[in-house]
Amino acid sequence: MPLKASPTDQAKLLELQELDTRINQLDYRAQVLPEVSALASLDGETSGLRVELLSATGALEDAQLELRRIESDVAVVEARITRDTDRLQSSSSVKDVAGLESELSGLARRQLDLEEIELEVMERIDGLEAAARELRSRYDELLERVASVTVERDAALEAVSSERAAAVERRSGIAAALPEELLALYERQRSRYGSGASLLRGGVSGASGVKLHENDMQAIRAAAPDDVILCPDSNAILVRTAESGI
Repeated sequence: MPLKASPTDQAKLLELQELDTRINQLDYRAQVLPEVSALASLDGETSGLRVELLSATGALEDAQLELRRIESDVAVVEARITRDTDRLQSSSSVKDVAGLESELSGLARRQLDLEEIELEVMERIDGLEAAARELRSRYDELLERVASVTVERDAALEAVSSERAAAVERRSGIAAALPEELLALYERQRSRYGSGASLLRGGVSGASGVKLHENDMQAIRAAAPDDVILCPDSNAILVRTAESGI
């Protein structure tokens, strides 16, 4: 025996279908918000810049460690020069004086070489510090943009969520008032075919957008008003109204 339901209850399926469509649209909108894609892009930029900043910071720290080693070597050489100078001034041995003068000459050359290296490293550190500062500034600006877009995304999602909650509440009210078998058929057809109910307007099924064949229309005209009919093209419940052109 074919399922039967009052034309009023069948007509309510159209509103249910409209709400289901709207809920799906809202779910999709939440996924494709421009703020969501903007954050994804910013996340990629942030990750890349973070790697650059870490690399620049590491290079700076290495250079600073190198400078400290050179400064330590310079201090050792200076201490030896001071020691040998003091020994030279107090020595009366020609042999010792010659040895100390030779060593002081070598220490002076070593000190000059170290100071040149020290100057080069200091200049390199200046460049690395400038690069690190520039990267840090860009990174901080990027984080501010991320924070700003995150606030915008959350606000947009809240608006979508609020509208969706209202649609779900309305849908629950309509569904609760429908006969169980009619609702079950609607849910089954919607799950299988995408549309659970379709308005027949002027002989055209709203779900498929196709004008029904005349033999199908004859069967529909012959059906009782409370017969539940499925659209031959979309398999949705075909809702008949005064606009159906029967």
